[in-house]
Amino acid sequence: MSAGITVDLGSATPPYEQIRSQISSLVAMGELAAGSRLPTVRSLAADLGIAAGTVARAYRELDAAGIVESRRRGGTVVTGRAQLLPTHGAADPALAPATPAGGRVPAEVLAAVDRYIELGRSAGLADEVLLDLLRGRLRMA
Repeated sequence: MSAGITVDLGSATPPYEQIRSQISSLVAMGELAAGSRLPTVRSLAADLGIAAGTVARAYRELDAAGIVESRRRGGTVVTGRAQLLPTHGAADPALAPATPAGGRVPAEVLAAVDRYIELGRSAGLADEVLLDLLRGRLRMA
């Protein structure tokens, strides 16, 4: 599993956030199914060459978001839930429901994301710029 996670120490994004974001994306895309065990904090930290506290913080944030569940002696396990926007009338994004149908993002959304990446890269934009654009638009919406 750690082969799918990378950390860019030169990025403006903190390492714990890079890990949190990548695991969250893997869950949302269905690459990490419900019940999948994540590597131990120490193991992932050693694989990435970073401090164990950094991985622990990422795992804590994923746990708080309901994406994973940390179990004493059982490790950290994917719950299969990814946060969606609240339904109409719900005011608190923290109360967002789980994704429908097995925790997978709809194929149309993944296709739109793939197209966004393709267009951005063909325009010569770096991944960080694409992420910043998306975050900015999300804040405006």
